[in-house]
Amino acid sequence: MRLHLLFFSLLATSLTAQDLSDRHIVLQEMTIPNMPGLQSFAWGQHDGEWLLVGGRTDGLHRRQPFAAFLATDNNTMAYAVDPMMQQVWSASLATLSTGLFEQLQCTNLEFEQRDTVLYIVGGYGYSPTAADHITHTKLTAINLPGAIAAIKNGTPLAPHFRQLDDTRMAVTGGQMGRLNNEFFLVGGQRFIGRYNPMGPTSGPGFIQEYTNAIRRFQIDDDGTNLSIQNFTEVVDTMELHRRDYNMVRQVFPDGTQGFTVFSGVFQYAADIPWLNTVNVTPAGYTVVAGFEQLLNQYHSAHLVARSDTANRTSTVFFGGIGRFFYDANGVLMDDVNVPFVNTISKVERAPDWSMTETAIGAMPALLGSGAEFLPMPSVPMLANGIIDLDALSGDTVLAGHIVGGIESSAPNIFFINTGTQSDATTRLFRVLLVRDMSTDQPELDTAPRDVLRVTPTDSGDAVLIGLELLSGGPIDLYLLDSRGRRVRNILSARMPAGSHQLRADVRDLPPGTYLIELRSERAAQAVRFVR
Repeated sequence: MRLHLLFFSLLATSLTAQDLSDRHIVLQEMTIPNMPGLQSFAWGQHDGEWLLVGGRTDGLHRRQPFAAFLATDNNTMAYAVDPMMQQVWSASLATLSTGLFEQLQCTNLEFEQRDTVLYIVGGYGYSPTAADHITHTKLTAINLPGAIAAIKNGTPLAPHFRQLDDTRMAVTGGQMGRLNNEFFLVGGQRFIGRYNPMGPTSGPGFIQEYTNAIRRFQIDDDGTNLSIQNFTEVVDTMELHRRDYNMVRQVFPDGTQGFTVFSGVFQYAADIPWLNTVNVTPAGYTVVAGFEQLLNQYHSAHLVARSDTANRTSTVFFGGIGRFFYDANGVLMDDVNVPFVNTISKVERAPDWSMTETAIGAMPALLGSGAEFLPMPSVPMLANGIIDLDALSGDTVLAGHIVGGIESSAPNIFFINTGTQSDATTRLFRVLLVRDMSTDQPELDTAPRDVLRVTPTDSGDAVLIGLELLSGGPIDLYLLDSRGRRVRNILSARMPAGSHQLRADVRDLPPGTYLIELRSERAAQAVRFVR
């Protein structure tokens, strides 16, 4: 197995003093060779490895019907990714049946994982069978361990994919979640034909029908037979008339589990996002009174975390598209053209059910739209996908990764878009939850541990870092200031056992005392040096 030595650049230190409980959020950009650029895709994971299917390989769709959602930019591959070993494998979906192949190269699919099966619903894209762009009427089940192994080993994919046809599954741009054994398919639309900003009766024309609905059902799946049972639907043409939004799993202050449907588009009176949010529980749905979400209104990468001790649930949104944003002077701006934004925001629900929204940082570029946050399986969870802040241990916790999405070259590109102003990004970010550290007495393992040595060069422009590793495995090297705050990441990689020497350029640092910190599976230690 090949080992890739990867270097990461630290993009942000603390976004605020305390973003989540007693921790702040740190993003680290990493590079995985052959990582695909995808946006608006579906994903599942098994044993720390990811399956990525669907979505598109281009950026923001173009305005002209003949150029919008081209089939040539469909993602026709299935990818298996090992983020810890930094490896990617791929396999063509063309070997699957026509129904599977056409659906699984679509965009804005709804999906949800139950145990080791990823369920995928609907999606929009060109269908050679229909000779048109359609919203698919399919429910697909993917056996994750089997599919990932087949992609890695080059064996047939078909045994690991099953599908049924049901018009109630014809949804794109909605969201799907699960509470216990019941699936919730919320919002979205059924779109048939080529996109045309001039409307359904102009040019080639199209059919667009918002579901305006919460569809609830169970999936009966014995591993061979697949069926939909106990289907119900609630329709609200006002409060549920939305798509391309974030639906986030929540634990509410009374302990009830459910979802919050955040903003999304479009309002009836104008092509601008909704500002209100909707709570969905097994008992029904309610509009959240007295709260408007102004930031990060389209679907974007997001994480949710909760402290039971404080009875607070927080959702963090990473970039994307939004009507409102803060300028360089901290002034809240309103742009009805709804631009790409780099805002990182947090919405927190307090014990009294009140909700507050705060801008807590910025992405390093106009990133996040159509991206996904993939949590680490090792992170303590209160419920499916909700990070348990009270159970976190250690100074630094790898919460997960931000994968894919659109990177735009400018905030407003829709009216000038020729297909070159944005793209599906291959950029990948680790999301760390970091507690402030004291460097007076670094924590060290009492067992035999790795050895770190730091020697400044005579010129003072660099330091030589010597490592004696007892065994192979992942390590991280950080540069800290004299107060123990991380200045940047020097190295994150899987390293073999033995002696290693690295050189770190420090000529950009002002004179002073600094530390190099080593973190491995066996030890945490820091060595001071003077610049």
